[in-house]
Amino acid sequence: MIFGIELTTVWFVLIAVLWIGYFTLEGFDFGVGMLVPVLARDETERRVMINTVGPVWDGNEVWVLVAGGATFAAFPEWYATLFSGFYLPLLLILVALILRNLAFEYRHKGDTAQWRGRWDAALIGGSFVPALLWGVAFANIVAGVPIDADKEFTGTLFTLLNPYALLGGVTTLLLFLTHGAMFVALKTDGDIRHRARALSVKLGLAAAVVAVVFLLWTQGRTGSIGSAVAFLLAATALLAAISAARAGREGWAFTGTFVTIALAVAGLFLALFPDVMPSSTNPAYSLTTTNAAATDYTLTVMTWVAALFTPIVLGYQAWTYWVFRKRISTRHIPTEELAQAR
Repeated sequence: MIFGIELTTVWFVLIAVLWIGYFTLEGFDFGVGMLVPVLARDETERRVMINTVGPVWDGNEVWVLVAGGATFAAFPEWYATLFSGFYLPLLLILVALILRNLAFEYRHKGDTAQWRGRWDAALIGGSFVPALLWGVAFANIVAGVPIDADKEFTGTLFTLLNPYALLGGVTTLLLFLTHGAMFVALKTDGDIRHRARALSVKLGLAAAVVAVVFLLWTQGRTGSIGSAVAFLLAATALLAAISAARAGREGWAFTGTFVTIALAVAGLFLALFPDVMPSSTNPAYSLTTTNAAATDYTLTVMTWVAALFTPIVLGYQAWTYWVFRKRISTRHIPTEELAQAR
């Protein structure tokens, strides 16, 4: 125990924090990737958009790796049931992320429009698929899936594609698009900045409508007082972000969508606790923070490791964002002739 709190609860909270970090940071990466064909009018503007996330996208992606590793070590039963039952959706997410990462690395290796166009398609698709499927996956986890007495998933892919889960996918998709548009408006200058800010308001309004419906549905199905407070604050933050974007306050607008996603994810975990994967077959078969956890010794060692290395990782990532904090515009992109000369 730590300060009277069970280690299983501590690690449930830490895993929630890791997913919050992943969705708030990688969320705008996904949004930027999906918005490349919408906001960019030419190759120079496409390069501007890609450069806004170029220095940070790989660091943002580390959060999901740590979240997966922490789940495996702290709650092995949860990890086993989740990754076996959600195998195909998670595989699709993995393939999409690989293609997206390759797009960042290889797009500039060729100098033809066809070459760049193919990698742009990989970037767009590789951002769209995870943005949608992560929402579908988390909605299913919170609502519950068929799990038998042996803690094994007994459903199919179509079990996961239910109306509630699909609405969850659309919610994360729209929130990430809004988050990405806010980030582009914050990080760029010139015409693309104004287009991104205007689009962020429209996307934010659409996201607000869908998110409210999804969060109310979640609260009605499995919510708690804590999740209700988190959802209410998330909705307030999103409305504040939209208002800030309309007023031209990009920094506050991006902060608003950041807080919105963080509170929404926190609310989902609050609605889930003390379960980690509810069973829709029989509540007695549900995986909880108790029956899915590793041994106390394992959790104790993990806690000391986390206490030692987490501040270092957070400090490094904060330093990265500080170094690359300035806006960029088309004037910072060298012409084709200059790029070839170099």
